[in-house]
Amino acid sequence: MKKDNPLYEPIGSDQDKYVPGVTISCVAFCFESGSLKLLLCKHQEHAEWVLPGGPISQDEDADQAARRILKNKIGVKRPFMNQFHFFGDKDLTAVAGMQDMGKPAFPRLINLAYYSLVRNEEIKESRSDGGELRWFRLGDCSCIHVDHKKIIDTCILAIRRQVGFLPIGYGLLPEKFTMPELRIIYETILERSIDRRNFQRKILSVGYVKPLHETRKIGGHKSPNLYTFDKKKCEEAVRLGIQLMSNNL
Repeated sequence: MKKDNPLYEPIGSDQDKYVPGVTISCVAFCFESGSLKLLLCKHQEHAEWVLPGGPISQDEDADQAARRILKNKIGVKRPFMNQFHFFGDKDLTAVAGMQDMGKPAFPRLINLAYYSLVRNEEIKESRSDGGELRWFRLGDCSCIHVDHKKIIDTCILAIRRQVGFLPIGYGLLPEKFTMPELRIIYETILERSIDRRNFQRKILSVGYVKPLHETRKIGGHKSPNLYTFDKKKCEEAVRLGIQLMSNNL
């Protein structure tokens, strides 16, 4: 890997500092301008977009490496993060930036994939160090490296299976939000429309979302009602794996 590669930590002659043959990929999501977005990066010499990622240092565990990688890119210190898959395909030689190395440093790669839910207001900066770093609406970027497309598709399926156990919007939305904003996140993950009345009734009946009895002022249009998350219930659900509702929204 080139020493000046802006997407990943250098390996090259420093490979003894890293865990051999193990890489991290981070699928980071944020909610911006009414859309669920995905963070991708691209070296100026390459045509394909890839996920932020890199190797694990010998002195850190996998979770620490994933948090470091994401912090270096967008400045978020403690985002919600979860390891969702272990990729060990025998042909896996182009994941997490190894396609830049010419001759791979390791004959076989294992990739640990994480997804992260990031609140837009917590993003301090987006550092590219010479390459490009961009948030794409989910599904809008067609030029993604084939291995990374597989990681993203697997990630969406993993989150979809956990919809009933995770207060997904809690890691993405600001303190005050509208019900349509929360519904858009679920619709994007589930890839289908959800009846707004049934959705609101079900979400409120679970109890981890509370009405604020105030509205958002948006000019001449009808001002939507605002809601907030019950922080204690959300964090308890994540910590204990409590099922909040069925996946059939």
